[in-house]
Amino acid sequence: MPSRRARLVSPVQSELSAALGALREQFDLPGAFPAEVQAAAERAAREVPVSASAELADLRGIPFLTIDPEGSTDLDQAVHLERTADGGGILHYAIADVPAFVPMGGAVDAEARRRGQTVYAPDGRIPLHPAVLSEDAASLLPDRDRHAFVWRFELDADARPAAVTLARGVIRSRAQWSYVDAQAALGRGDAPETIQHLVWFGDERARRESERGGASLNLPEIRVVATPEGYDLQADEGVPLEDANAQVSLLTGMAAAEIMLAGKVGILRTMPPASEEDVAAFRAQTAGLGVPWHPDVPYGDYLRDLPRTPVGRAIREQAAGLFRGAGYTVLDGEVPDLVTQAAIAAPYAHTTAPLRRLVDRWSLLVCHALANGEEVPAEVRGSLTELPEAMERSARVASQVDAAAIEHVAAAVLRGRVGEVFDAVVLRRRENGGRVALTVPPLETTVGGVDAEPGATIRLRLVATDVTSGTVEFAPA
Repeated sequence: MPSRRARLVSPVQSELSAALGALREQFDLPGAFPAEVQAAAERAAREVPVSASAELADLRGIPFLTIDPEGSTDLDQAVHLERTADGGGILHYAIADVPAFVPMGGAVDAEARRRGQTVYAPDGRIPLHPAVLSEDAASLLPDRDRHAFVWRFELDADARPAAVTLARGVIRSRAQWSYVDAQAALGRGDAPETIQHLVWFGDERARRESERGGASLNLPEIRVVATPEGYDLQADEGVPLEDANAQVSLLTGMAAAEIMLAGKVGILRTMPPASEEDVAAFRAQTAGLGVPWHPDVPYGDYLRDLPRTPVGRAIREQAAGLFRGAGYTVLDGEVPDLVTQAAIAAPYAHTTAPLRRLVDRWSLLVCHALANGEEVPAEVRGSLTELPEAMERSARVASQVDAAAIEHVAAAVLRGRVGEVFDAVVLRRRENGGRVALTVPPLETTVGGVDAEPGATIRLRLVATDVTSGTVEFAPA
């Protein structure tokens, strides 16, 4: 499930800056990289050759491009998609070759294991790798030769993979696109062929997702935007092309999982199915919110068709209760009972974000070896069992930082508005009140004294805010 992090678009006021800065100490977030780690990264960026060889295929002739949020510099993926005469296509998906710059057992590797993943805080990210790698030498920036693992999918007319290969090579991206600009180019009719073909791919893969019973829970990103009066909190729903591009990553993760299962080596992202009790509770919540989930409608289709309204958003928030229990499962000679990710409704592995997530580096090395009939390197196979704890620990911290940051930013957004009345939708009842979602600004909070059923629209009066503690207090109006 995508995180709902607050993202600062411009500098914050001093009080909020101090509160957000304190989160780094509160959650013991890493600071600057140790000198030996920075030096090792700089040395790798300077000395690792980027040229075709017997081990590296020359794939610079493929006109890759990247599509990311505006302003991104840590570019993990580049894509090229062409259609074929039979109605299918050839998809090339390049993933940053972080292992080329981060050898197992080195200083950068040790620090990355300690960090686990990039943490995104409103006042700046805490990266997994030094910027000389994550934003330069290893990043798939345009018009530069770059190391990459390149997946090649031969697709049929339904965008099902008929053949999959994985090579290590040198690529050269032709252009860096933002999602907004790419979507606008589609609207004008002058988008590159790859971006045009992603619409076909995304539509077909969404149909395959529906067929296998999968579901995507796309929650809006909460953005903090500076205004003359202070700050505003906005929910960014994204653009349709983001869903299509996500399907490329999803297909790659599913292919990686199949390779690992066939070789009985690797690490899967797994999640058990929701319990019957949780499903029944969610179905009752949808009825209470006025948009019932009918028994004959697949779960994923229901979520995809939800309206982009406050109530639709509230239902998506409730659906998160069915996306629980995700973890990492190591394969090493045996296949365990649970190998699927229930929301995806298929085996799946994190594989496409090695600049930002530790586990992906192992997935790529394992898959490349297995796909090419080679032995998985001993240092890779021997350290697989370390990854679940490292990833779960870092994910837990990232989630806590997200939640705390939203609380502080919400207090800053609402500062000076004590006494105003706001519209809200009741999400669920609690012993002494209810969990509610404000319509404007897009904020969830718990309010005492709320006596209304889920789905009801109520009015709330803002009683108090405190930026330093990150508290916001409402009462029924």
